[in-house]
Amino acid sequence: MGTASRKIASGAKAPIDFDQSMAGLKSRPIKTGPRAYLSRRYRLSASHRLNSKAYSEEENRTVYGKCNNPYGHGHNYAVEVTLGGPVNAETGMVCDLGELDEFAQTNLLQRFDNRNLNTMDEFGQAVPTTENFTQEIYRIFQGFGGARVVRIRIEETTNNSFEYGEELGKD
Repeated sequence: MGTASRKIASGAKAPIDFDQSMAGLKSRPIKTGPRAYLSRRYRLSASHRLNSKAYSEEENRTVYGKCNNPYGHGHNYAVEVTLGGPVNAETGMVCDLGELDEFAQTNLLQRFDNRNLNTMDEFGQAVPTTENFTQEIYRIFQGFGGARVVRIRIEETTNNSFEYGEELGKD
């Protein structure tokens, strides 16, 4: 059996698999347009101290090691934001990069660059680990209206990076 194609709403051609339709199987959903992903990197510097109120001083030192230094320590973070959505037929883009950069400047860089994460309301009840920082940035970018946030990746050091997103960790 061969395959044919038919036009769909976006003007693209969707394949019709005659083998499946002949076997009486349910047809697959037709994709109405391409889906694309855009990743953009932002850089910021911030400090933190890993210390849990639930632990004693000794437990904190054991769990967090040198990251429990009472004076804290800093990182030059690379934050990668991945957004997904259909490609706009007029612009050919997932979202307006200017709008994304403006959102990131206001909601990420101005908020966290050159800050001590321990002193921020976002971490008042949470240890400011990079895992928690990644989740907070994901939450923030859910407010970006130009495209759907898929993943946040933070490179903390050349050896440590952290990712958080709705499509990660599905078993």
